Amino acid sequence: MKYIFTLIYCIFILQLSAQKKNSKYVYHIRQATSEIKIDGIMDEKAWQDADSAIDFHMVLPMDTSLAKVRTTVKMAYDKKNLYIIAICYKGLPGPNMVESLKRDFSFTKNDNFIFFMDTFNDLTSGYSFGANAAGAEWDGTMYNGGNVDLNWTNKWVSAVKDYPDKYIFEAAIPFKAIRYKKGITEWGINFSRNDLKTTEKSAWAPVPRQFPTASLAYTGTLFWDNPPPEAGSNLAVIPYALTSISKDYADHLPIATKAEVGADAKIAMSSALNLDLTVNPDFSQVDADKQVIDYSRFELFYPETRQFFLENGDLFNNFGYATIRPFFSRRIGLSSNIIGGARLNGKLDKNWRIGVMDMQTSSNDSLPAQNFTAVVLQRKVFARSNIGFMFVDKEAFGFPAGVAPSSQPNNSKYNGNIGMEFNLASATNAWTGKELVLKSFTPGKDGHDYTDAGNLQYADKYWMIGAEYEYVGANYNAEVGYVPRDGYIRLNPYIGYLFFPKNGIILSHGPQINFSDYYDGSFNPTDYRDYLSYQFIFRDRSILTGLVEKDYVKLLSPFDPTNFTGAMLPTGAISNWENAELSYFSQPQQLYTYDFTFDYGGYYDNGKKTSLAFDFGYRFQPIVNIAWSTTVSDIQLPQPWGENTFWLIGPKVDVTFTNKFFLTGYYQYNQQGRNFNINTRLQYRFRPASDFFIVYTDNYLPRPFNVKSRMLVFKMTYWLNN
Repeated sequence: MKYIFTLIYCIFILQLSAQKKNSKYVYHIRQATSEIKIDGIMDEKAWQDADSAIDFHMVLPMDTSLAKVRTTVKMAYDKKNLYIIAICYKGLPGPNMVESLKRDFSFTKNDNFIFFMDTFNDLTSGYSFGANAAGAEWDGTMYNGGNVDLNWTNKWVSAVKDYPDKYIFEAAIPFKAIRYKKGITEWGINFSRNDLKTTEKSAWAPVPRQFPTASLAYTGTLFWDNPPPEAGSNLAVIPYALTSISKDYADHLPIATKAEVGADAKIAMSSALNLDLTVNPDFSQVDADKQVIDYSRFELFYPETRQFFLENGDLFNNFGYATIRPFFSRRIGLSSNIIGGARLNGKLDKNWRIGVMDMQTSSNDSLPAQNFTAVVLQRKVFARSNIGFMFVDKEAFGFPAGVAPSSQPNNSKYNGNIGMEFNLASATNAWTGKELVLKSFTPGKDGHDYTDAGNLQYADKYWMIGAEYEYVGANYNAEVGYVPRDGYIRLNPYIGYLFFPKNGIILSHGPQINFSDYYDGSFNPTDYRDYLSYQFIFRDRSILTGLVEKDYVKLLSPFDPTNFTGAMLPTGAISNWENAELSYFSQPQQLYTYDFTFDYGGYYDNGKKTSLAFDFGYRFQPIVNIAWSTTVSDIQLPQPWGENTFWLIGPKVDVTFTNKFFLTGYYQYNQQGRNFNINTRLQYRFRPASDFFIVYTDNYLPRPFNVKSRMLVFKMTYWLNN
């Protein structure tokens, strides 16, 4: 199979290095002819003298005409800042549609203007800035040619002013806040507009509807009259101080109080390379994990939420596949304290990127002190593809009394991984794929300790055709990664097609067939999930999907199909069943939104499973956004399990008094997990990138309603830079 993929890669080499698609779309940026005040009012001479980007192209619902909703963009610069102003005319009367004033909003649920800058003109990485129509800011780094990491935060200023017929977004972005190649006079640029009342998404440089407007393959050119000024030295120190009080009721421990200080530092090693340092980091203000009802035989994936690991972390976090990750930063410091660490990441030149991370944790009663090292080197090839190399190492020392070194993930003496991947992305993004090879090094685990995986996909407006294969050896071990199962071979071909009616309420519809088949190392089938789905996308952006599937499982180890009772099906038990699913997502432009997924069919050991997941949202815009999530699942099995019904209820309330003052309340009742969690956070951004937090957390036993633990935290961070 892998040789077939290699052959196909070679066939499309010419397309990979094709010319930039939208090279004829050029915006000339010039030095500002007057001072610019960021207030959402276009009254400065600099704006009258600047060129205009107009005639946006419609992306959704169709990509065959100019946009009906008008947008005009102007840009300028001086020695310190890059300036932009966007006049966003309203397509229909009425209030703007926004969720709230919270930062890094959902693109699809807000009227917004966002722009994307490819500062190295390499079609793969860059920055995104923007705001919704109420002034909530959006900023992030870009990677993989079209993904945006919204966890990145830096110091910049913006303003949005609303008028009866338009809203105006204006911003100043310091050159110190971004990385770019010295002396370059051409950047990639695109401007994106989302207008919910008309259900129209548009872009200045045209983008095919099957791709996001963030796709850097379709940027136009930002042409500078002179090379942008050098950013100069850039050193930022972000100290924090916190005090907390907590009580562990479950173990009857006394009240604990603590006061801590720590700091992060950001040092620009060059205009494109950054060094991040941290000492005694604290992550008490991050969101609680969103819980799920767990029917899996394998470890669930919970995404990383700690900002130090997320900012510019795509080099580390996106190496491999969703279920074959040689490095997963969540393994670091969740069961012990992080003493400190360093991370160097960025571009060495237009073609080379580097990432180096080293973190040190302390020991505790059950874990030794550990050191984690990850090194990634990435080389751009062809138009938008790249080759990456990764090395990951974990060393343990200072084992606590009574804890002996072993091959267990938490206390082995060492574990290493080395690997290489080729990421394919054609010039127009029609062809994408990956080829991955990994080898692990673990005491006592020799042979069958490597992984080989690959995929290839073709996508245009009508077709999506692809296939993936995975081989994970029985002794492959990534202790600092996320690889929930080993000793298997997986084959996953799929194909889908879309029809586009010329009129009517349906914008597009079509089927998709997907086969996901697993085998052991001798190619004997162990499980599969094969399904046929059919999806309708309506012109109002609502989506209806139906699915029928067939499942087969031969257990390779004992398993409790409820993940609750403790009774096990034995190794070798065979189950197969059919299942049907129906889901609907409502139109996002309403003040109230909802979606549901209804699932009915068989289950393990000739059982039955019925589940309903329902989400409801309402916004008192732009101040309050309420999201209510409920899942109820009923499993009927023979004894000793019997019938089990699990509820998962998770309301979340965001109150944004201003775009600098936020209150978030997150409440989760998980019957299967036997926990009721309350997480409330008050955040005040008193200056750019500087915050004061109050965080209150409670955990209860659902029955009886007894407190398990409780914590109150006060924390302040302050951004200091030269």
